[in-house]
Amino acid sequence: MNEHSDPRPLRRHQTILGLIRSVPIRSQTQLQRLLRRRGLTVAQPTLSRDLRDLGLAKTPRGYVAAEGAATRFVPGPQREARLGRTLRGFVLSVRAASTLVVLKTPAAAAPPVARALDEAALPEAVGALAGDDTVFIATPSERAARALARRLTAALARRALREGA
Repeated sequence: MNEHSDPRPLRRHQTILGLIRSVPIRSQTQLQRLLRRRGLTVAQPTLSRDLRDLGLAKTPRGYVAAEGAATRFVPGPQREARLGRTLRGFVLSVRAASTLVVLKTPAAAAPPVARALDEAALPEAVGALAGDDTVFIATPSERAARALARRLTAALARRALREGA
């Protein structure tokens, strides 16, 4: 299973933030150990990427979370890149339907897609609602829905080109 089809990063990020806020954590090794005790085995490169994606800073007293990290895991410049990775890893199809855009995903993959969409703060999207395998994205108009569907479809087309499909 590749890292982008794994639904656990959201849980892992939430756990990391909870640990950082409750216990002084001075090293990645210490954080790995605490995560393992909570049933999350994480390789060091993945943990480094998580810390970067979460925007955590290492201080003499340990890692600290930036204000708002609990609701927006990814710093601004990285949001669009994270959205692209999430779309390429989870989204099976995109379809505009009136003022909505409907995304189909594998089972249990819709929530991380909706979160990535919300975090990306796309101008065409008002908000996203996730079921188990479907994401509904509300837009302010049919025109915005069509534009957003084209944008998301283009991201999926880039995946197909890379995979040789």
